[in-house]
Parts: sequence; structure tokens; C-alpha cells
Amino acid sequence: MSIIDNLIAFTFAATLLTLTPGLDTTLILRTATVEGKQQAFRAALGINTGCLLWGAAVAFGLGALIAVSALAFNVLKYCGAAYLAWLGLNMLLRPRQSLSPVEAAVKPSHNWFLKGMTGNILNPKIGIFYVSFLPQFIPQGQPLVAWTFGLVSIHVAIGLLWSIILIAATQPLAGLLRREKVVAWMDRATGMIFVLFAARLAFSKR
Repeated sequence: MSIIDNLIAFTFAATLLTLTPGLDTTLILRTATVEGKQQAFRAALGINTGCLLWGAAVAFGLGALIAVSALAFNVLKYCGAAYLAWLGLNMLLRPRQSLSPVEAAVKPSHNWFLKGMTGNILNPKIGIFYVSFLPQFIPQGQPLVAWTFGLVSIHVAIGLLWSIILIAATQPLAGLLRREKVVAWMDRATGMIFVLFAARLAFSKR
């Protein structure tokens, strides 16, 4: 695949991932509904800052690991493929019927940026996902650190745009995203994409 093809494929996959309702979406919807748009936007900035920090950690660690060891590359590749396949099959076979609500006991706070960022930093699944997902979109011979940061930046830009849309249309989107059929369909669609990417990663070459 060419560089443009890789960027288009990643943007499509990252968009699908971002649109799939999850805890971040629920947090933004809850904050916008209960505490207003300004606080919700701060939470969104915190969430995406957490993604950037995870991207930085993955960029430097992953680049050094792959550069010095073909064995490490293959182990990482197959572990990543297995993880993506497991994640995708779970979404396909056991799609959610509703969103997990954000804990009702959470009290209003002026630190929603910090809360959003901390929530992402303390979620190791984001780091695992980046490690398993990003390498298949980095063209052979391209600088790993620069490309990892670039792909994470695309993901963050999509996340911020989606957050702005959610905040601007809180009420209608909140109702739509909580519908059982919508949640289940999004899980199944994302699961299928993850399984396809798992196969692609497993058969990819260094």
C-alpha cells in the first residue's frame, strides 16, 4: 500500500473506532447534559491528551524494540493480531445492548480536563491497542516515531471533532447512541473491521 492508502485506511478505521459508543462517549454526553458544554469540552480535551501521552510512550518504546529485534517484531505482530481478533470476535458475537453508564455518584467538578486525561492514562487497553493497531499502518522504511505520532494525532483530531459534534447535539445524539440496535450494530461493524485487520497484521511482513 502507498503512503496515501495507509493514511486513508487508518483514518477510516480510527473514525469507526471513535464513533463506536464507549466510556469516553458516555462521559462526554453525561458531562454535557449535567454540567454544560464547557465542562464537557474540557473532559474531551483531557481524554485526547491522554491519547497523545499514550502515543508518546508507544512511539519511543515500540520504535526501539522493532528496530533492534526481528523476534520482538514477530512476537508483537502475532500478539497484536491475536488481541485484535479476540476483541473483534467478542464484539461480533457478544455486542452490547446498551452503554455502561458513567457512575452516578460522580460529583460536579472544575477538573474535568484532569479527570478525562487521568481516566485514559490509567486505561492500559489504550496502550495495548496502539501497540497492536498502529504498526500495520506504518509503511516499510518510514520513521516509526514520526509516523506513530502522526497516526495518533489523526486519531486525536477525529476524537476532538466527534466530541464537538456530541457536545453540540447532546440531546438528540444521546438518545440515538443509547438505542439498543445502534449500539449492537456499531459493535458488530467494528468487530468485523478488527477481525480483518487482525488477519492483515498476522500475514504482514517486516
